[in-house]
Amino acid sequence: MKNTGIRRFSILLFCVLVFQTLCAQKEDSGAFKILFGSCNRTELPNPFWDQMAATQADVFIWGGDAIYADTRNMRKMKRMYNAQKNIPEYKAFAESIPVMGTWDDHDYGLNDAGAEYDQKQKSQQLFLDFIGMPSDAETRQTEGVYASKDFSVSGKTIKIIVLDTRYFRSSLKRAIDPEKRYAPSTDTTNTMLGKEQWAWLENELSEAADFTVIMSSIQFLSNEHGFETWGNFPHEVARFERLLEKSNAKAVILLSGDRHIAEFSKKELPGLEYPLIDFTSSGLTHTYISFDGEPNAHRVGEVVTRKNYGLIAIDLSTNEVDFKIMGENNQVMQALTQDY
Repeated sequence: MKNTGIRRFSILLFCVLVFQTLCAQKEDSGAFKILFGSCNRTELPNPFWDQMAATQADVFIWGGDAIYADTRNMRKMKRMYNAQKNIPEYKAFAESIPVMGTWDDHDYGLNDAGAEYDQKQKSQQLFLDFIGMPSDAETRQTEGVYASKDFSVSGKTIKIIVLDTRYFRSSLKRAIDPEKRYAPSTDTTNTMLGKEQWAWLENELSEAADFTVIMSSIQFLSNEHGFETWGNFPHEVARFERLLEKSNAKAVILLSGDRHIAEFSKKELPGLEYPLIDFTSSGLTHTYISFDGEPNAHRVGEVVTRKNYGLIAIDLSTNEVDFKIMGENNQVMQALTQDY
């Protein structure tokens, strides 16, 4: 009688575990998860690597400032990259998930730097070493760190594009307003991406994909704060928007970092059947804690000023996308859902 009771309990427990497993599989099936983050000082604690690893996401994207080198000394820069790579929590995380990414000014080499930075070719190779770009990759042979990768899941394609907003970028126009650092330029010869990268981006967007996620590093939609933004080159913003409309690319999502804050921005474009969302997540180890407000006509929700990373879950069966600004201890600090 005792053995029978044990067997019944064992069978019941087995059924419960199987049911839970099936439910978990059902919940996760058809979902593609993207993690991203920016603004990471190697000398400061990063509370997120183990937490992000537990999400079992499909890819992690660096949004820039993986280190704070700010130097023309490539030996110093290499030491900083090696220090970051050898942080035990990051090393384990990077070995468990595909890593992509772009740079921003501090891992590019100098604060707010663009095409004028004289060590950019050497810096490029160090950055590509850091994110594990194969030695025979095309990006190794071209200027800049822009790249793309297609992921095929449940019969659908997710294209991830990382742009380089540093290597080719023209000089910025200093603002007259003392409350702002930069002002929009009227010089239409100025460029954000450069001729070759623009042509490459047009070709990438012409390729069929069910979702296209573009990492820009600097913000695209928020353009009133007077710091670095695509809005400093209004003609390049217009060109990007025209390209999206012309390409008929499905479900394009923008990601950005740089600002030491996190926020969602959204804009309706006449030629798109969906709103353009710019999800800003920054920073991983330090943030703009003295932030006291700034205008953003496209903002949805509130600005987050605590340490954060971005989590995107694409439901490939419904085309619904969940955007989450994640904080410590798995706290969802802000969320947004969009149907595509």
